[in-house]
Amino acid sequence: MKKNIKGFVLILLMIIGIIVFWQYPKLNLISGFAAKNTASTIYISGRGLNSITAYDHDVPLVKLASSSYDSAEKSSMANVFGLMERKAICRDGLGCVLTNDDFDPRVYSQKPVRASTDIALPYPLGHLEEKDTLFENVDYKSLKSALDHVFADTVKTRTVLVLYKGNIIAERYAEGFTKDTPVLGWSMTKSVLATLYGILEYQGKINVEDKVDLPSWKSDERKNISLNHLLRMQSGLAWDEDYSRISDVTRMLFMESNMAASQAVKEQLAQPTEIWNYSSGTTNLLSGLLRNTFINYQNYLDFPYKALIDKIGMHSMLLETDLAGNFVASSYGWASTRDWAKFGQLYLQKGHWNGEQLFHPDWVSYITRPTAHSDGVYGAHFWLNAEGKFPDVPKDMYSANGYQGQHVFIIPSEDLVVVRTGLAEAPQFDTNVFLSEILTAIR
Repeated sequence: MKKNIKGFVLILLMIIGIIVFWQYPKLNLISGFAAKNTASTIYISGRGLNSITAYDHDVPLVKLASSSYDSAEKSSMANVFGLMERKAICRDGLGCVLTNDDFDPRVYSQKPVRASTDIALPYPLGHLEEKDTLFENVDYKSLKSALDHVFADTVKTRTVLVLYKGNIIAERYAEGFTKDTPVLGWSMTKSVLATLYGILEYQGKINVEDKVDLPSWKSDERKNISLNHLLRMQSGLAWDEDYSRISDVTRMLFMESNMAASQAVKEQLAQPTEIWNYSSGTTNLLSGLLRNTFINYQNYLDFPYKALIDKIGMHSMLLETDLAGNFVASSYGWASTRDWAKFGQLYLQKGHWNGEQLFHPDWVSYITRPTAHSDGVYGAHFWLNAEGKFPDVPKDMYSANGYQGQHVFIIPSEDLVVVRTGLAEAPQFDTNVFLSEILTAIR
């Protein structure tokens, strides 16, 4: 019996040794992801560690990590078999961040000034309860069936909300989630960042055709790159967006202090507009450039909330910053499903909100114009259906998309906004089937 136990332990140690040997370079990323996601999900979303471990971290490699947290410090720790321990700490108003040896909590004395004034109108335009509206053309039984399908266990959907003509006609939440639970939008945050540029342009403070003002670019061909090129991911700059290994994007998110600098140091592989290359580094560069447009850091921190987020009542939204104080606009925006839907409704209304125009109506035409070499699937920090990638969905549909199937779908021709969040994308989650079932129900 003892020999069997010793043999089992030996085999287990050999397996662990093999895993560590082959994956050791990735342990920094694995621990970093687990520590950061644990901290943010506990302290922003309010969910428990057991749920995070069982669901959020139940993916290859990340499941190898062990996580813990310290409520008094508002921090979390993670390691892989005791190796490569990483720590994340949360700061009031700034979200959570992976620390390093140079981390100094005293640096974070500033935080965004939030305006949480409620608007006495029904949701989505205000804080009052939504209207109890029934539409004769909506087949509510079919609509319920569509939600039943997308909430099947294998699809891993967490939340769904359907806004039709500015009214909620369907809403559902998986266990552990409510209408008030902030959900990580991942790359949906990119579309929020783009909107800030649309607001600045409408205010006359920038022009998206302006060349990027970076001293390090002035002496080489990068001086020809414009804000428009960055918004369309067609700068021609080198970038590797691969989450399965140590790459530009994983190194940026889990190893670098100043994420706004990651893309700026890359060489130019092609002239602007010659290629299309999706890059989270580009979005964080835009976040850093946005910071440069303000006379001080406090104004930068306040701007997204003052000009957009709190303006339309997305009070649950939080944009996390990196160690250098930049908004991690590529990935780290949190908001409740209802607030993500407000963002979609703002676009459906072409920037008009409660009597105020936040961005020019033509901004919608700009962000939905297909970018060259993207096969019609990308505009300016928004995803498109311009060439019918989803054959049963109108071609005017565009969306903010994020990792693991986070979506805000906007369909102007149907006066429709659909939010879906979850832990799986294609093939488990089929966008075409999901949206076509909803469209059938309202037609």
